[in-house]
Amino acid sequence: MLWGCRKVPVPRPNGYFRISLPKKEYVPFSDKSSKSALPLTFEYPAYGSVSIPNDIPSGQGWFNIEFPAYKAKIYLTYRPVKNDLGDLIEQTYTMNVKNHITKADAIDENVINDPKNRIFGIFYDLKGNTASAVQFFVTDSTKNYLRGSLYFEAEPNADSLAPVINFFREDMMHLIETLRWQ
Repeated sequence: MLWGCRKVPVPRPNGYFRISLPKKEYVPFSDKSSKSALPLTFEYPAYGSVSIPNDIPSGQGWFNIEFPAYKAKIYLTYRPVKNDLGDLIEQTYTMNVKNHITKADAIDENVINDPKNRIFGIFYDLKGNTASAVQFFVTDSTKNYLRGSLYFEAEPNADSLAPVINFFREDMMHLIETLRWQ
């Protein structure tokens, strides 16, 4: 009789934390002060910060946009094209498609074609629990090449990260849309 009036436990689905995302704001990036002096400009999110590692060899062109509040980072690599555009594109394809094909549920490739600003490339959306959900490469096809990929400091979980991935996907598209070669 003492146990008969108790509530019966009901299993509940797993929940995820509510993520507050900031208002979209962008600031210009122009690198004229570092030892690598990257020949490009673009706009990046005001809620992120650009970091250029000091310990890399000159001319490597590695830099990042960091979002500490979301434990996220967009890794960017600039390379001058020296008759090796095919090799650069093949490396990106290998990193995006071949390395993620076992984990990805699908890989959507969206062609980037902006002849007015000489920006051509592919924007990759990797669906599923992949290490990186969004990647891209762009080039002017003669002198410049830029590659970017979004990573989180968390175990891949497409369901819980989806709102943040979509948020940063828009930022990466804005970066590409505002990119100008110098």
